[in-house]
Amino acid sequence: MRGFRTWAFLVGSAALVGLAPAVATASHVMSYAEFQRLPQPAAPRLIAYGPDGLQQVELWKPPGQRLFPVVILIHGGCWQTNIAKADVMHRLAEALVDRGVAVWNVEYRGVDVPGGGYPGTFGDIAAAADLLGERGKALGLDTRRVIAMGHSAGGQLALWLAGRHNIARGSRLWSAHPLPVQGVVSLGGLPDLRAARSEAADACGVDTVDRLIGAPTPTHSHPFADTSPVSLLPLGVSQILISGEADVIAPPHFAESYAGKVRRKGDAIVVVTLANQGHFELITPGTPAGNAAIDAALRLLEARKR
Repeated sequence: MRGFRTWAFLVGSAALVGLAPAVATASHVMSYAEFQRLPQPAAPRLIAYGPDGLQQVELWKPPGQRLFPVVILIHGGCWQTNIAKADVMHRLAEALVDRGVAVWNVEYRGVDVPGGGYPGTFGDIAAAADLLGERGKALGLDTRRVIAMGHSAGGQLALWLAGRHNIARGSRLWSAHPLPVQGVVSLGGLPDLRAARSEAADACGVDTVDRLIGAPTPTHSHPFADTSPVSLLPLGVSQILISGEADVIAPPHFAESYAGKVRRKGDAIVVVTLANQGHFELITPGTPAGNAAIDAALRLLEARKR
């Protein structure tokens, strides 16, 4: 934790090495169309965690025989498969591998495909993580050093993954032995589903969150209770939330509002807002936001090593 706190101080002081000059000179904000034109490397290996074609993870791993720390990577796209899939994270995955980290890049069923929504979308994320716990060592992965990183809607899912141990036993999402993660990096995330229901309606659709959490039923009377990270606080792990000041999809106040609730519950959290950065720079290595995302992941993994 000491390494995490030191990094937090440096970020808060705008002293992160190499970051301040890039922020000062950057002015153009990347559009989604521009992001889509960027070449994405091919995934090296696919591993199924379920029978559906979307129930698979991509394993990205550095060369070598030792056990590698792992980033569970979760893409966004407003929880909708037809908006984005795991390939939008390929450049980020490759950059993490170049820094000596393995990546478990998760594909999952969104609310717009059969099996998605509640409980399917959450069940997919859980099953993908638990498969890492079951097979990780045999695949050359250090399952004692695992963090979750998610972008946009994937930021919410990454935080939810870290809070699974707090889900009530009666929930359909309860698991006896969820894979522990040591920290979370949320990139332009939508961490509070109750707030996102209205605040992200323009970007994601007015009924998207309702489709994600499911309608209230006699056995699931409070749909946010086992789906929203806010309801699962304290998560018990360090959290880093990175936002672009120019992000119109997930503005920085989403992270700030969530962080206030986190601090009141006693969790360690750092909120970073980068000037002249938008939503898609966050998953584009070489931009100030993309570089900060990689650095945050490495810092959390290094803090666990200590």
